[in-house]
Amino acid sequence: MEKLFKLKQHNTTVKTEVVAGLTTFLTMAYILIVNPMILSNAGMDMGGVFTATALASAIATLVMAFAANLPFALAPGMGLNAFFAFTVVITMGYSWQFALTAVFLEGLIFILLTVFNIREAIINCIPSNVKKAISVGIGLFIAFIGLQGAGIIANSDATLVVLGDVTSPAVLLSLIGLVIIGILLAFKVKGALLIGIIATTIIGFPLGITQAPSGNWAPPSLAPVFFKFDFSQVFSLDMLIILFTFLFVDMFDTVGTLIGVSTKAGIIDKDGNIPKVKSALFADALGTTVGAMLGTSTVTTYVESAAGVAEGGRTGLTALTTAVFFLLALFISPLFLMIPAAATAPALILVGLFMMSPIKNIDFEDYTESIPAFLTIIMMPLAYSIADGIMFGMLSYVVLKLFSGKAKEVSLTTIIVAVIFLIKFLL
Repeated sequence: MEKLFKLKQHNTTVKTEVVAGLTTFLTMAYILIVNPMILSNAGMDMGGVFTATALASAIATLVMAFAANLPFALAPGMGLNAFFAFTVVITMGYSWQFALTAVFLEGLIFILLTVFNIREAIINCIPSNVKKAISVGIGLFIAFIGLQGAGIIANSDATLVVLGDVTSPAVLLSLIGLVIIGILLAFKVKGALLIGIIATTIIGFPLGITQAPSGNWAPPSLAPVFFKFDFSQVFSLDMLIILFTFLFVDMFDTVGTLIGVSTKAGIIDKDGNIPKVKSALFADALGTTVGAMLGTSTVTTYVESAAGVAEGGRTGLTALTTAVFFLLALFISPLFLMIPAAATAPALILVGLFMMSPIKNIDFEDYTESIPAFLTIIMMPLAYSIADGIMFGMLSYVVLKLFSGKAKEVSLTTIIVAVIFLIKFLL
């Protein structure tokens, strides 16, 4: 393990990495049931998509572990799967085989962009203060996801969001989980998030929230979704638009997650660059390509990786652990799927707190730096999109620098990326 992952160099241990990997898995295990449910709306077989989701997540995360030695996990992305099912298939009327073909082509393009260092150049062109803001914005975003999952924040037609029913069993369980994890953190207990998730799950039994594991324990067949492509309309305008949307959202969600979680993990170097970022991006590209072949939507780096980083995960051993649990989930899925959202929500909420720390290092005196940082932070949770938060940050950064006599501080690559954002915004 020391030779493979350089644990001493990263000031970590096998135990810390394994606990971190398990914590990451538990906070993102919901994708094993949510992804098949969403894609089933497009007519795909739920069992086949479940197996494809677990395998694609494990394969991509293993590449991240061994090629990049980074503590990040990958899985089919939320939002991208909804675009796949509800926009491409249900609204536009294309078959899920057509949509799967678009995902496959996206993965191949990403592999080429990674080989030629284009995605790496995009990451490196993002200004330092915006990079710090991305971490903070993701913190608010992931906390918002946790609050929603817990039912603490609910939908409102009048005000968009409103306080949920705090007397409901699910919300009470989440609040109990928050208290448990908070106390454990106050006493600096190692594995506080993981212990809190397990304890909250157990408490959920008498409240009627946690249900005993049930269902078939054998992995469902891949046959209904494996390698089901439709290349008959590959040169159509709709394919171009769909492909561009998949590419854009996945690229900047991944970029944002890598920067944000790397900043929190303290593994960004003095020049603001992520070590082995090319390998990390390759894991994402390969995961998307293989995932499409297996029968699932776009695979991306997961913001829930921050939960493992918060537990001390610093190397690829964290990712390896998460990947192993995805493979185990194929055979003991009822056990993992019994963990209710109310038990993982408190962990996500407090991970949001951990992600906030880089805000202390943002330059708030220079408004050409602080305004882009602020827009990046506030737009991620409000627009419910990491990519849109980065878009507002980058566009405002370029505009403010160009019109305040500081054009020399803006690189050509930064301007090109901003123009791409503008085109996406206008379209």
